[in-house]
Amino acid sequence: MQCQIVLPKPLAGKKAISDSLKWRIAVIFEKTNSMITKVTHMCVYVLNQDSAYDFYVNKLGFKIHTDAPMGPDSRWLTVTPPEQPELEITLFPVKEGGMFDTETAHTMTELVKKGVFGAAVFTCQDLMATYEELKGKGVEFKKAPTKEFYGYEALFKDDSGNWFSLSQQRL
Repeated sequence: MQCQIVLPKPLAGKKAISDSLKWRIAVIFEKTNSMITKVTHMCVYVLNQDSAYDFYVNKLGFKIHTDAPMGPDSRWLTVTPPEQPELEITLFPVKEGGMFDTETAHTMTELVKKGVFGAAVFTCQDLMATYEELKGKGVEFKKAPTKEFYGYEALFKDDSGNWFSLSQQRL
């Protein structure tokens, strides 16, 4: 990508702006003119934040990033995978108020309970060991570890009904 540097009038024609500074300005321009670069938050709809807190922290081993009140009867609750602290998973309650009217909250609750939402693919170093550890903690699996064309995968549900893939690239 080429760009032309246009200097403000007071600086135009001055020798004080070196070629290296012009190059740095061009690099900054290129970096700030980019499209979306990464995901920092993702949302998982949960039926009960206290129960979800226990599931994600005590069963999956995630870390709490933020647990802060947000007005009456609401809180901002995010967790992170242990080796990916830059990705916050928002444990977002499905309840009336805020984003959901009564009808929508009811519909969303039923969809979450049915296990309609598949929210993410989590990875681990040792799928069989992680599968056994999570089963021992009471995590419900929809599919035991299976060899697939892309690697090895198991499917599990959280305490609300959302399902996730747990995978390992190579055994």
